[in-house]
Amino acid sequence: MLVLLAALFALVAACEKEPAAGGRVGWGGATKVITYPIELRHVIDEIEALGTARANESIEIQPRISSLIERVAFEEGQHVAKGQLLIELENSEIIAGLALAEASLSESRSLYDRSISLADTQAISASNLEQLLAQVQVDEAQVEAAKARLDNTLIRAPFAGRIGLRRVSPGSFVNNQTIITTLDDISTIKLDFAVPEAFLTVLSEGMGIAAHSLVYPERVFEGVVASIDTRLDPVSRAVQVRAVIPNDENLLKPGMFMSVDLKRDRGEMVVAPEQAIVPESGNQYVFVVVDGVAEKRPVQLGRRIPGFVVIDAGLSPGEVVITEGTHKVRDGSAVEIPEQASASTADQTEKS
Repeated sequence: MLVLLAALFALVAACEKEPAAGGRVGWGGATKVITYPIELRHVIDEIEALGTARANESIEIQPRISSLIERVAFEEGQHVAKGQLLIELENSEIIAGLALAEASLSESRSLYDRSISLADTQAISASNLEQLLAQVQVDEAQVEAAKARLDNTLIRAPFAGRIGLRRVSPGSFVNNQTIITTLDDISTIKLDFAVPEAFLTVLSEGMGIAAHSLVYPERVFEGVVASIDTRLDPVSRAVQVRAVIPNDENLLKPGMFMSVDLKRDRGEMVVAPEQAIVPESGNQYVFVVVDGVAEKRPVQLGRRIPGFVVIDAGLSPGEVVITEGTHKVRDGSAVEIPEQASASTADQTEKS
């Protein structure tokens, strides 16, 4: 028993002579830590997303009335100007109706004009004159309605663009549900893609993008962000973004799948290693070494980049923070920075 007690006392004495766990030299010595000098770094935010190309303007050409196709005035794939005639529908009955309406208007207007001269001699009552005027106005409205129906028999391009495949033939009966062809303005391509909410601070209207297509692997299509949706998708937590890309060579087609690279130059910013950040009770801290003493300091974090985090507030370039050993120090603790360890850490950082 005495031999066992003696061995225990010897073990305790030996432990007191060795450095304590956590890197302290003896009892009450300075804690050995690894540090990193805070620096300015050029930060470029990058986002990669997947999107779908859409035409600048795109519609399906459909008639407004039911009739037979009299003439097809376009060719498939043709580029048409705004207002150019595409389809002429059979309109003989409508023309006859317009002629009848114009004849009625001419008669009612002539009667009204004669009645005005009679009104000066009180040969016609004021109420009768008002009825004649009302009839003139009704006939004028009927003429305008007939002209509108006649105008509906001429289907024109609402904007400049390229015609798609023709789905009807001369003599076909069509109604307002019939799709005659399609019209797309692809001089500019709209590219819609989703961006996670974490990158909302990076997005801004007018920022440049670079898009890529599997069809043209060697080409880079440059454009700008035109608009950002006002709402986030509650399921994916992403916001829809629309960019516009010039398409002068007509290489891009609506429906094409494209990848998008967004870059934003943030300039020189203060960055710190991720290992230096100490989360505590919802706040973020770092330990700054000042004259051999660890100073616990709150910081405000910004964007994260591989291995580092942008410090929006709380640190200045040139200050030294603890990256290894933060769990062993407290605010006001004395620390020791081994020169060899610090140098090796700096070398590893430069290599990375």
